[in-house]
Amino acid sequence: MKMLGRLSVTVLLLAGCSRVLAEDYEMRLREEVEDSPGKFRTVESREAWKPSETAVIVCDMWDLHHCKNAVVRANQLAPRMNALLKAARDRGSLIIHAPSSCMQFYEGHPARKRALSAPDSGNVPEGIEQWLTWLDKREEQAGYPIDHSDGGEDDDPQEHAEWAEKLRKMGRNPRAPWTRQLGLLEIDGDRDVITDSGRENWNLLEQRGIRNVILVGVHTNMCVLGRPFGLRQMARNGKNVVLMRDLTDTMYNPAMPPKVSHFEGTDLIVNHVERYVCPTVSSDQILGGAPHRFPGDSRKHIVFLIGEREYDTEKTLPGFVSKHLTPSFRTTFVFADPEGAARNTFHGIEAVRDADLLFVSVRRRALPQADLKLVRDHIQEGKPVIGIRTASHAFSLRGKPAPQGHAVWEEWDAEVIGGNYTGHHGNALTTEVRSTEEGLHFLGDESPFQFQSGGSLYINSPPRPGQNILLLGKVAGIDRLEPLAWTFKRSDGGKTFYTSLGHVSDFEQESFVRILRRAITWCFE
Repeated sequence: MKMLGRLSVTVLLLAGCSRVLAEDYEMRLREEVEDSPGKFRTVESREAWKPSETAVIVCDMWDLHHCKNAVVRANQLAPRMNALLKAARDRGSLIIHAPSSCMQFYEGHPARKRALSAPDSGNVPEGIEQWLTWLDKREEQAGYPIDHSDGGEDDDPQEHAEWAEKLRKMGRNPRAPWTRQLGLLEIDGDRDVITDSGRENWNLLEQRGIRNVILVGVHTNMCVLGRPFGLRQMARNGKNVVLMRDLTDTMYNPAMPPKVSHFEGTDLIVNHVERYVCPTVSSDQILGGAPHRFPGDSRKHIVFLIGEREYDTEKTLPGFVSKHLTPSFRTTFVFADPEGAARNTFHGIEAVRDADLLFVSVRRRALPQADLKLVRDHIQEGKPVIGIRTASHAFSLRGKPAPQGHAVWEEWDAEVIGGNYTGHHGNALTTEVRSTEEGLHFLGDESPFQFQSGGSLYINSPPRPGQNILLLGKVAGIDRLEPLAWTFKRSDGGKTFYTSLGHVSDFEQESFVRILRRAITWCFE
């Protein structure tokens, strides 16, 4: 972790009035952990945050900007952001509006007066008023994953020139045209505060005993990270700070290295934050529904549904995505609790509503009925599915009744996976994997391959009609070959790829990784 002591503190009093304690935020914090030099894996932890101990800082959501596309994207962010601010405010969190260099506009505003009147905390960190370029040497040595040395403007040159002329005619400085915060974001004069000062911000947090800080706004690779109230200063000085990754944007020009789309560039910066600065969260954790998605972001969205205890796919799948899937895809991980009654709870499963592809690694879970309906709706819409290993019996309890309010899908294997799972051979028997001609055609390769899997061989014979078998498996002493991977055209018209591989060691096999990557691209063909 980059900061210590994720602790809850005191109850917040706003405007001298005691507020009713609201239900805790159930936060799912995502970060990248470095297991060995240069090798990271995604982990997610869950924490309960008291709203009264939490602040939301809105960074530089200005009314205008020198980059026209930045203005467009800020206006697209604003409605969801305003809904978040309202929800957090109503639950007792402090909202800090921080439109830098715009304090003159708010002179006399009650929210500005409230910031100015906060008493000195007596523990103001040294350097809190300064821009912080790097959190530490580790982040500095890593450097940014995108090149924004040109300022990050991604406007069409002609449109940019016309925009600059329009700003001049408005009497604005085309290089710094902002004067206030975007009007789409409401400021509550009775409860909110307005400041762009690191000292004032710190005093406000300390006055209210706030340890939990959520940063929203723009631009992540510049102001959100570097401002005196930004992520680095909050992390360096011990605040439990997170970036709300779906309510932010970057300054990045796709013509600059690594020459990816603007939205891929944003994801690369989010990944940088998770590795070197602090965890990230998403707005659905407070608002519900699906996280914000920019209308111009045309990337396919893959939702990984993970809930099994045997094969560590909560580690191997994020590692696979980090290493083998570039930000050309949007990815969301939805994890289940591992044990007890909560094992049927998949946190953030609402993301399935927005999924273009559902990737399943689940074993024998009975979902709440509304949650399973999200999965059923995805299938009924004919959207693609990928399943690995225990996904063949993802929502089956072997005929046992589901807990009250929950549901199973015993026909999932036959209807969606296209399989015929009836058990597996002994764990001590080594599985030999070999490609079929259909598998080589699927991969676009003419060279047959074989490797050994670390997992037991699942029994899926006889094949089910409609399977196109890509891999076969065999164990010593048994002549019959078992289907190991196949594609399946479902009755709803959708596509499914399934493989009973997925043991930890399988992810170290180049052939397994290749076919898994190919399966993802095949789903969108």
